[in-house]
Amino acid sequence: MSRLLRFYYRDGCHLCDDMLEELIRLRSEWQFDLIEVDIDRSSEIREKYNTQIPLLEDAQGSCLSEYYLDQATLLRYLRGA
Repeated sequence: MSRLLRFYYRDGCHLCDDMLEELIRLRSEWQFDLIEVDIDRSSEIREKYNTQIPLLEDAQGSCLSEYYLDQATLLRYLRGA
């Protein structure tokens, strides 16, 4: 079963690049769908997430990781725990 993740980022953010690289690597081992959201494409989204990026949410909007990938939390989610 594939799980949905939402990744909030900004171009030019090295922390965002690092988290995305880890997510891409993990996606080869675990099956999940990744929606990438550039916060600068919407003033409303930018206002909400401006200082919280990179941010990874599950399908229900719960934060799984902020600033750095919390791999243990992500794997718990992907295992369905």
